[in-house]
Amino acid sequence: MELRHLRYFIAVAEELHFARAAERLHIEQSPLSRAIKDLEYDLGTQLFERTTRSTRLTWVGQVFLDEARRVLSAVEQAKASAKAAATGYRGTLRIALSDGVASSRFAALLAQCREEEPDTEIRLFETPFALQVKGLRSDLFDAGFAQSAEVGEGIIAEPVWSDPLVVAVPARHPLLAHKRIPLEEVLRYPLVLCHPKACEGCSRQIERVIRTVDVQPTIAEHVTTHDLLLALVAAGYGVSLTSATEIEACRHPGVVVRPLAGRSPMLTTYLLRPDIEPSAQLSHFIDRVNPVETTAPGEPP
Repeated sequence: MELRHLRYFIAVAEELHFARAAERLHIEQSPLSRAIKDLEYDLGTQLFERTTRSTRLTWVGQVFLDEARRVLSAVEQAKASAKAAATGYRGTLRIALSDGVASSRFAALLAQCREEEPDTEIRLFETPFALQVKGLRSDLFDAGFAQSAEVGEGIIAEPVWSDPLVVAVPARHPLLAHKRIPLEEVLRYPLVLCHPKACEGCSRQIERVIRTVDVQPTIAEHVTTHDLLLALVAAGYGVSLTSATEIEACRHPGVVVRPLAGRSPMLTTYLLRPDIEPSAQLSHFIDRVNPVETTAPGEPP
């Protein structure tokens, strides 16, 4: 089995169309088809079900796709580590990011790491929460940040940052009659929320807050970026529940922010790492995260 077979397989699995996969790989379709047949022969099983109208993964193919991506990711990391060593870095930390990270805090953390330990390369990976957890278990990542502590055994989840949950409202909206908006009033209007798959941990925390009120919410849109969330709120698609820190980082002239009435719920960001003795480099990184924890939104870290 060759690495190119894995790359070919991933392309076909993602496109589910041999002609499009061949175009993406800049090769002819016939050698691509032969490579997939060779791979299936090596594995002794069928990876795709093909008809004249469609191509789809078998169950074995779905399982193999996760492993193929993991293998190629490990190979790319090995290449990057060699290049980093050649340019003078003495070590590498692989940090995964899920659910979005408070940008001002994370920027301050990275700046501190570069200043205090410049010979350690910090490599960042944006990944869905489920893949971050899998990567931490399989040694693809050394640590990560996410807004969920539902990680199971073998991984430590430490709360590091907390941000108030606030309401993003279009300018000249009826809710602006409230200085602090009751959650029941927010849920009378359509919501624009982060996508449950793209921001799994954040979505779970907001869902728990919504469930504290006996109102069935109307979801206008699910989005994958905070910029789009604010654009839709400004355009009047609905209102949103989001973190104060994210609002500060992505101000929009057509959006007004109000706190929730009562004790404001908090969105918590967790530092995740395998439940093993951390390396010296990771220990230093963890120590630098802790001072940032007490920084209030809007204040410089």
